[in-house]
Amino acid sequence: MKKVGYFWGISGVLLILILAIYRLTPMAIALKDIPLGILHWLSLIFSVFYMAYAEGYKGFHLNFAPRVVIRADYLSKNPKFAHTLLAPLFCMGYIHATRKRQFLSYGLTLMIIGLVIIVKSLPQPWRGILDAGVVVGLTMGCFSILYFIYIITKYPEEITVSSDVPEGNDKLDLT
Repeated sequence: MKKVGYFWGISGVLLILILAIYRLTPMAIALKDIPLGILHWLSLIFSVFYMAYAEGYKGFHLNFAPRVVIRADYLSKNPKFAHTLLAPLFCMGYIHATRKRQFLSYGLTLMIIGLVIIVKSLPQPWRGILDAGVVVGLTMGCFSILYFIYIITKYPEEITVSSDVPEGNDKLDLT
């Protein structure tokens, strides 16, 4: 059950991200069939670089990805049937997390849902421009999770992000 929770947690999170990339990519690719003006090109470049930094690096690489991996590792060392069954939700901090982590996880999800609703209403090329940036950020997020899987197996002390489990054992004993 230990390995099942770890694998299901991480692969479930990756699956969610990959499905989002799969759904958004066609809108970004559709930009090749639309004549873009200078403002569109500048917006596309800004969107891609901004989302790579804000979503990919700051959001995923520095925060979400290491937390997903460290929570999956925690789950593998402290398996409970319900947590293993809901391992992707566990790894994302929706369940068995501090109140602050749950509040942040649910709040971020609501904010993302709101942004998705707004962006879906935009016409092309603006929707494709924003989706291109999001695809870059989500892709960086997937690679960050894979990176931290490697790091936790070779250099676990390098991950300094809190697991945010509620028992008060904020930092995980990875030795």
